[in-house]
Amino acid sequence: MDQNRQALLRRLPKIDELLRRDDIAALAAPRWAVVEAVRCEVEALRAAILGGNGEAAAVEVATEAVARRADALTRPSLRRVINATGVVLHTNLGRAPLGAEVLGRVTDIAGGYSTLEYDLVAGHRGSRHGHLSELVRALTGAADAVVVNNNAGAVMLALAALAADREVIVSRGELIEIGGSFRIPDVMRLSGARLVEVGTTNRTHPRDYEQAITDDTALLLKVHRSNFDVVGFTAEVEPADLVVIGRAREISTMVDLGSGSLLEAAELSALGLPAEPGVRVVVGAGVDLVTFSGDKLLGGPQAGIIAGDATAVARCRKHPLMRALRPDKMCLAALEATLSIYRDGRADDAVPAVAMLSAPLEVVRRRAEAMVARVGETPEWLDVALVPCESAVGGGAMPSAALPSWGVAVDARTKLGADDVDAALRAADPPVVGRIEDDAVILDARTVADAEVDDLARAVRGLAC
Repeated sequence: MDQNRQALLRRLPKIDELLRRDDIAALAAPRWAVVEAVRCEVEALRAAILGGNGEAAAVEVATEAVARRADALTRPSLRRVINATGVVLHTNLGRAPLGAEVLGRVTDIAGGYSTLEYDLVAGHRGSRHGHLSELVRALTGAADAVVVNNNAGAVMLALAALAADREVIVSRGELIEIGGSFRIPDVMRLSGARLVEVGTTNRTHPRDYEQAITDDTALLLKVHRSNFDVVGFTAEVEPADLVVIGRAREISTMVDLGSGSLLEAAELSALGLPAEPGVRVVVGAGVDLVTFSGDKLLGGPQAGIIAGDATAVARCRKHPLMRALRPDKMCLAALEATLSIYRDGRADDAVPAVAMLSAPLEVVRRRAEAMVARVGETPEWLDVALVPCESAVGGGAMPSAALPSWGVAVDARTKLGADDVDAALRAADPPVVGRIEDDAVILDARTVADAEVDDLARAVRGLAC
């Protein structure tokens, strides 16, 4: 090591001396964060010197640098972001946002004690599984229902309760994989059930199920292909036909809808969306169990809902796995409030995900125009323009659906690349997450709330600083 580097290393300030410095000691951040920030700053200087980048004047630790590091250390990892991607149910961004009414209910329950497992009338212990069953029954037509903490858990619990150590028949075209490596064969194996594949990737017929049934068959399972489409020369067995086969052989039937909707097919079509199989329709077909998510098309909190025949639901409720999969009080409060909104016919206004999907194009355009107006004048090299675009449903639902939308194109290519603009917007407070198209960042107004327009505009203006 040369003498200059050694001299610079000897000049590095000691940690305890820095912590006693008046300007650093006066920082408002917690003590642990200031200590760690000081250590990081000194280590950064040491690394620069050893890398040949140190200079005689660069061995001082700046108070501003320590403050920035301390602030970053104390900032929560789970943060609010502005979703300008146009993907309504963005899994990476938390899927369905909850509305004010639902949040108020969660705050009321989470902020104190509740009747989670207490029966006020009887004056003794109750069950958390009874709070939502009546609501789900009313909305789906099911004889009974139970809630777990997510739909993957709902599927595994149902398989374990109805078919452990026995055969479950599934069409090859429905052995799906969704995000996070959730695969139907893997979940089935974990549940203890044995998979029997029938049909082909693109065509499965009733006879395929009938010919595969043995004395060891416990369940006929249909899985909705919610995150991909099969088109062309195709055939599949509808839930009602599966029920006919099952009842003829006294075998249970189950449909995993994944992202189940409580809206009717006509309501979805009116929004320009594909006619997804509604939960009520599938339950009405006579299927023993139907499983679906709470935080996808339903627009509520993360949850898995199991609805159907009372005996089958009871087996799920009493299964030992239920202890590991049961929902907490905040999930139950949010889901109860969401389902109540559906019961009252107010989902279009009070469930944000549904409101985004159903927002008229002219409303979305006005919001995009407001975004451009709030940004105001920009430097010559920064172009901010109103553009037509397309939104997506997301959340592993309706993969072929495209909603016409309006957004803002942020183009700074004469000075900054699209990746640089994207990174700068993500570094804003709050962060803004958009998408890159044709070397510009598109900020889709469909998934931006009116209350977020000012923050978004501030982040865009910050690019010029």
